[in-house]
Amino acid sequence: MQRRNNLNLVPFDPDIERTFRRHRRENLQVATLNQTMAEDNNNNGNNAINLVPEANRALRDYAVPLVQGLHQSIRRPSINANNFEIKPAYIQMIQSSVQFSGLPSDDPNSHLVNFLEICDTFKYNGVTDDAIRLRLFPFSLRDKAKSWLNSLPNGSITTWEDLAQKFLAKFFPPAKTAKMRNDITSFIQFDGESLYEAWERFKELLRRCPHHGIPDWLQVQTFYNGLVGSIKTIIDAAAGGALMSKNAVDAYNLLEEMASNNYQWPSERSGSRKAVGAYEIDALGTLTTQVAALSKKLDTLGVHAVQNSLVVCEMCGDSHSYDQCPYNSESVQFVGNFNRQQNNPYSNTYNPGWRNHPNFSWSNNAGPSNPKPIMPPGFQQQARPQFQKEVPIGITPLAIYIQD
Repeated sequence: MQRRNNLNLVPFDPDIERTFRRHRRENLQVATLNQTMAEDNNNNGNNAINLVPEANRALRDYAVPLVQGLHQSIRRPSINANNFEIKPAYIQMIQSSVQFSGLPSDDPNSHLVNFLEICDTFKYNGVTDDAIRLRLFPFSLRDKAKSWLNSLPNGSITTWEDLAQKFLAKFFPPAKTAKMRNDITSFIQFDGESLYEAWERFKELLRRCPHHGIPDWLQVQTFYNGLVGSIKTIIDAAAGGALMSKNAVDAYNLLEEMASNNYQWPSERSGSRKAVGAYEIDALGTLTTQVAALSKKLDTLGVHAVQNSLVVCEMCGDSHSYDQCPYNSESVQFVGNFNRQQNNPYSNTYNPGWRNHPNFSWSNNAGPSNPKPIMPPGFQQQARPQFQKEVPIGITPLAIYIQD
């Protein structure tokens, strides 16, 4: 019998699991090398060559994340220095003082200026400014701004100029520019606002929109037209007749000098009021109005209290009503009948005619409805003293009439 030699047979492997893991590790290393070379070739304008065919990759390899596949929008320049280290103090300073969140009220121009001030405080030999700024700028963002930076294409930012331009285009759109330019051209001085306060507010509008495109002569003219008439008169007098007769540089310097002088010697009349927006708040007038309203309420409550406390009985002169007086026969008869009906279980079974019988009556029905008490002989009735109640200050006392 002739033996056939099969050269395609794989030799027996007693530890096939270890061999499988080794082959898998080698495939991952080759795939990583292919990705690195592909990125380098794309940067140089060449096409990458895939060294590992797709047919030789296992299905589980497509679900394994690679460290080289992490997304980074900033491609940091390489550094040739051997001893390069950004101290943690600089990172903490940026995170605590100049972080930008991307809110509509945040100023992107001011953020870039503050960030560059911190980056310019330290230098490293052999390290460019772009390398330092591109490494530190992500620490100055948070919330919405940090999400925007991470959403940019991978490796799309290579220089600081490119990063700053994209940052301003995102957080200072044309609509915001138009609004800021409109605020500058429609500038108006507030009521009660001093020349110094108006000048500083106008310059703040210019600083917040450095790309407004308004020339210097139009800036001076816009500010002058927005002032009140009395301030214009003072400026024209200081300019020797009219501010418009000067050139843009001289007019600007004159406004700067007059505003500085107004700050050093403020007017005493403008100290009691402060302009807030288009409205003026007078604290003293508001407080006076509130005190007057409170006094009026207290007076009303006092009048009601006095009216309730000055009720005097016509029979005995005590501080209760006439119907509640114990010397009033009608009040006594009513209270007695009411109590007798409440305590007598057979009050409803009596003859109703007995209630008006003279022997069962508590008082003489034929007599007057309001008899005066009978005094013994020789007794003289004295005049009842009239009680005086204390009346709060500021309230007119009510007149009390007592009929004998």
